[in-house]
Amino acid sequence: MKNIGVLLVLMFVWGACKEKPTQIVEQTKSISMEKPISTEYGFNLEDFGVLRDTIKNGDSFGELLLKNHVDYPKIVKIATEYKDTFDVKRIKIGKPYLLLTSKDSLERAEVFIYENDRINYTVVDLRDSVRAYTGKKQVTYVEREVAGIIKNSLSVDMDSLGVDYAVTHNLAQIYAWTIDFSRLQKNDKFKVIFKEKYINDSIYAGVEDIKTAFFEHNGKPIYAFAYENDSLKSLTDYYDEKANNLRRTFLRMPVEFGRLSSRYNLKRRIKYYGYKVRPHKGTDYAAPIGTPILATADGTVTESTRRGGNGRYVKIRHNETYSTQYLHMKKQKVKKGEFVRQGDVIGWVGMTGNTGGPHVCYRFWKNGRQVDPLREELPRAEPLHETLRPDYFAYINPLKAQLDCIPYPILEEPVQEDLVTMNP
Repeated sequence: MKNIGVLLVLMFVWGACKEKPTQIVEQTKSISMEKPISTEYGFNLEDFGVLRDTIKNGDSFGELLLKNHVDYPKIVKIATEYKDTFDVKRIKIGKPYLLLTSKDSLERAEVFIYENDRINYTVVDLRDSVRAYTGKKQVTYVEREVAGIIKNSLSVDMDSLGVDYAVTHNLAQIYAWTIDFSRLQKNDKFKVIFKEKYINDSIYAGVEDIKTAFFEHNGKPIYAFAYENDSLKSLTDYYDEKANNLRRTFLRMPVEFGRLSSRYNLKRRIKYYGYKVRPHKGTDYAAPIGTPILATADGTVTESTRRGGNGRYVKIRHNETYSTQYLHMKKQKVKKGEFVRQGDVIGWVGMTGNTGGPHVCYRFWKNGRQVDPLREELPRAEPLHETLRPDYFAYINPLKAQLDCIPYPILEEPVQEDLVTMNP
């Protein structure tokens, strides 16, 4: 009977969700006797000698070209006249590069191609008049649907589905205020729609931002739809099915999946100091050394330094009312005067200053006075403007239907043997 019930549920779901049409592509095989031309980055590689390598410790752009017989004036011209296109001082260890050389006994370098990342590259053309320009590899975008049920943690369960960690990171960012990911419950559920990027239809190159998502936490469903709320500034936020912004002015905590290890407590007594009262005006989140520390709201960095028991820290002024501070960093990523956005990495968890273990001490100021951020009723971000709502609802309706039709994986349940009762 149990199997029949499951079958009826599946039939109901299949009936509600329209099947996607299957596209049949006829493939015809043709035999060609001609050798295909090997082309990369817009160059016919058969016209050159080809040297592939990566930047190694101690390598410099000038030395690489000099030992491949490039005249020094050409190197100087690239370094000075094309600095905005290709800063030769910023080539990084481990980055791949390609040298196309002349097909003669000298094997002089004629083209230098540096891969900035998997998609973007810079070409330094050393033939005739020297020039430098940027390019992009051809990228194919493939939409992917993923659904899961929490059994361990969000990261572990997403990883078991073969999903890039960037998707887990993005999902945590979207629901950073509405869901405490350190307190997920078993059987919480999620669905995500996003695009994966492939180079030449086969080489994986990362993911785009999440298009839409669904999370059911403690039985409460929360939809999230990416929507551009300001076309002039190209600003995108995530809203629920009622056009409420999921973002608050402040994130719940400055580290993803961090563990609350010590709360704000003005009457805290510490054994090390003979149990004397030593107020703790911060909120501590334990996390491994090297964990990224995030700005909890937009603002300007007012301090990025090292001082006494605070160790390395960053302080941010968000507006006339609020400021935040992040202590005991291993290293800061931002400098005084920089503007940061909510969720930007500003440093990494460490143990500098007075600390007994790796964590970030998060301090929160309101009107110049340190307060407990977990007790503050912080304002929500602005909901979607009324004038944009009709277009928004028309946009999300098919996306919501698509989310609702993604099936969850069927989890295997332990087989229970039937009990046999024997009459005495």
